[in-house]
Amino acid sequence: MALGNYYQATTRVALETHPLQGDMNVDVAIIGGGITGVSAALHLAERGYSVALLEAEHIGWGASGRNGGQVLPGFGASQVKIKNLVGAAQAKRLWDLSMEAVDLLHGQVQRFGIPCDPQLGYLHAAIKPRQVRELHEAQDEMAALGAPAGAILQGAELQARLASPKYLAALEDGISGHIHPLNYTLGLAKAAQAAGAKLYSQTKVEHVAPGKIVRIRTNRGMVSAAFVLTAAGAYLKDLVAPIADYIMPVGTYIIATEPRADVQTLIPRNEAVADLNFVLDYFRRSADDRMLFGGRVSYSTLPPASLPAAMLKRAQKVFPQLANARVEYCWGGNVDITQNRAPHFGRLADNILFAQGFSGHGVALTGLAGKLAAEAIAGQAERFDVFTQIPHARFPGGRAFKVPALLLATSYFRLRDLL
Repeated sequence: MALGNYYQATTRVALETHPLQGDMNVDVAIIGGGITGVSAALHLAERGYSVALLEAEHIGWGASGRNGGQVLPGFGASQVKIKNLVGAAQAKRLWDLSMEAVDLLHGQVQRFGIPCDPQLGYLHAAIKPRQVRELHEAQDEMAALGAPAGAILQGAELQARLASPKYLAALEDGISGHIHPLNYTLGLAKAAQAAGAKLYSQTKVEHVAPGKIVRIRTNRGMVSAAFVLTAAGAYLKDLVAPIADYIMPVGTYIIATEPRADVQTLIPRNEAVADLNFVLDYFRRSADDRMLFGGRVSYSTLPPASLPAAMLKRAQKVFPQLANARVEYCWGGNVDITQNRAPHFGRLADNILFAQGFSGHGVALTGLAGKLAAEAIAGQAERFDVFTQIPHARFPGGRAFKVPALLLATSYFRLRDLL
């Protein structure tokens, strides 16, 4: 998998960061340079806090710079499951916040002029008859939430929007859409810098010592902070042991074809698309008319063998028109999932907050997570605490056995995809 990340090759935001040099004292330290971290840095700096963001690699190195770029309200868990977890009233509040997350993303893009190719439009695609029923259920659920419920497309109407023989139906969604996620992340980071936040790359956090003043030891110096936000996602590892077992890093992968004249005809309205399988395919057009096609998962986080060819074969099953396509980019990375696929927010102490477990649904929600964390640090925690009330469980089996346990638990859903 040495073909490289298309997003990195098409970066349009020039962001300059440097490693931390020596010790420093700040109001807030943020661990992790993805969307959650840079959004929190922006909103805290705009409130007048001194902020140091600490990133072990470079800004956007993790999931924020490698994902499918699909902008969605809601969560990795269905709205029905969220309702079962927290009750109808809180589920509605969570839905409304997820809608705010989408609005926030588009507002930030406009506010800061971020060149991330934002597009509205999304198709939820059904492969099997039972999934068509699920689309009708989703349509009813959207209406019950007061959200615009799109039409269910079938037959010639569907073919005019999605030129694939694979799908029986699709639910149109005018709320969701897609962006270039790395440019968005870098654009937010640049805005945070302009507001006064200090962003440090190549600065690996090695230890966090709680206290009234939290001491964070890095490979470049010590940072002392009154508040800390942990936002390292799938790359947290064992840095913060009390929350490590609540998430599982899962590898997901994307290819980009060469620019093609026929790509516009495959998805004429430039919508993002995903199917309803547990191990799903998701795809969209790029701004330069490539097919960006994602899917596969790896619970070991190791890329599957012959990945570019395997991914292209999946894309050709969806679009036989890509029979002569070439893979010019192939990349992947880890996303952090929770057991219930709902986001996991909380506190390790009064002055140590965390946000993790976006479960593949984080492009919009991570930006709001950073804003809500900033609100909570400023003493306005009500909205952040709507998320802390979602119950969560550790992955079973402990550190050594949670991957085999997860593989066993998901085997049923993989088999169900075949039925």
